[in-house]
Amino acid sequence: MEFYEALKARRSIRGFKPDPIPEAVLARVLEAVRIAPSACNLQPWKFLLVQSPAQRELVGSCYPRGEWLRQAPLIVVALGNRNQAWKRVDGTSAHVIDVSIAMEHLILAATAEGLGTCWICAFDQALLHAKLGLAPEWDVVAMTPVGYPQAEPRPFVRKELADLSARL
Repeated sequence: MEFYEALKARRSIRGFKPDPIPEAVLARVLEAVRIAPSACNLQPWKFLLVQSPAQRELVGSCYPRGEWLRQAPLIVVALGNRNQAWKRVDGTSAHVIDVSIAMEHLILAATAEGLGTCWICAFDQALLHAKLGLAPEWDVVAMTPVGYPQAEPRPFVRKELADLSARL
């Protein structure tokens, strides 16, 4: 899929076929994560690939509307390490920005491969952190189901460019 087509085709998908994702497709999507930029190229992330039904249940239990999330054959959990990331002038870590860039690479690559995703950040971070047994320096930044869409997504409406940008 051409780049601008992928940008226009990307939608939040909340219904998935049970079909597995071929390894070659998954490898291309993960390569998009690997080449994502980060501050000082520190790449302070890990992307957990949650595939087993038991682990999808565990992750889904930390999200209030987890039923459709668990339906996908894969859930990707994006982690950021605040200790490994570049620090801003005020000392705060840029790991959330870095992980978000890499996550968007994943989502766009998945779209280009005909897969559906849905960026999720409305989950219980502390609970998921505990259930995954993560070290304190790792933050769960976001997650997304990944799979083939069950149905065609609805069209969406976007604001006009003039409403979103300004020249100074």
